[in-house]
Amino acid sequence: MIEVREVNKFYGKFQALYNVSFKANKGEILGFLGPNGAGKTTTMRIITGFMPPSSGDCIVEEISILKNPIEVKKKIGYLPENPPLYTEFTVKEYLYFVGKLKGLSKSEVNKRIDEIVEKCGIDNVYNKVISKLSKGYRQRVGIAQALLHDPKVIILDEPTIGLDPVQIREIRNLIKGLGGDHTVILSSHILPEVSQVCDRILIINKGKIVAEDTPENLTKKLEGQTKCTLILRGERNKIEEIISKYVEDLEISGNEELKINFELKSEEDLRPKIIREVIDVGGADVYEFSTEKLTLEDIFLHLVTEENEGRQ
Repeated sequence: MIEVREVNKFYGKFQALYNVSFKANKGEILGFLGPNGAGKTTTMRIITGFMPPSSGDCIVEEISILKNPIEVKKKIGYLPENPPLYTEFTVKEYLYFVGKLKGLSKSEVNKRIDEIVEKCGIDNVYNKVISKLSKGYRQRVGIAQALLHDPKVIILDEPTIGLDPVQIREIRNLIKGLGGDHTVILSSHILPEVSQVCDRILIINKGKIVAEDTPENLTKKLEGQTKCTLILRGERNKIEEIISKYVEDLEISGNEELKINFELKSEEDLRPKIIREVIDVGGADVYEFSTEKLTLEDIFLHLVTEENEGRQ
């Protein structure tokens, strides 16, 4: 349905995207996850034809955005980070205006408005002036305008930013309902959003795709990895030498009482061996040993950190 092919983007001498390539399948909700400034919005703008790539191409239903941008735009509904609303209009007036801009006939506009108003849950504010609406309802109206011409592809850039928890849950449920009938690309830097809503996740950092998989598979890739915290008293150099036999990276703080953070990545549970050796060989007094399984957030931070270190 959507294919991004080796897209690069330069702003002067600054390169914002590096050979970005990915696909979004028909009916899929694809999460586009990354920290602020990672290149999410730039990628969205290129897919929608808002700006051209410096090189590469985007294909929507086998149509190139470079060769036939008008036809591609007809197939896309786009909600930018700041919804393109005319706040002096009522919701009814605004949606009718947008429908006519998108080339719908009067009967088509009215039919689609009836369908979209109910789908987006804005029927109770239909005759209200947009400037009087809450941010949550404005986001709903923004999504409604993106859906109005019944596009095959929907691009949503940070659709829940600035909303309260209740509004976020409502918008997430609305987005979930779009999958299947539409191909959705959801750009966000909020981990719970993509893990709860999306079928598959792309992680981008500093203009490069650093991971791509389902939320479940991304978690499984680090399944068995455990964050450990060990608090003890002992000879620092000896303790560090012992634990370093089992793990790659240690974080040690403190003087007399040491706090040691590390991660276990082996399929074998090495915790008993480490504790016995720290006590028997290292002569340490252990006060605490706590563990915690890695989460999707940890995976995200791992990937971003690794990518940042690789560029230094």
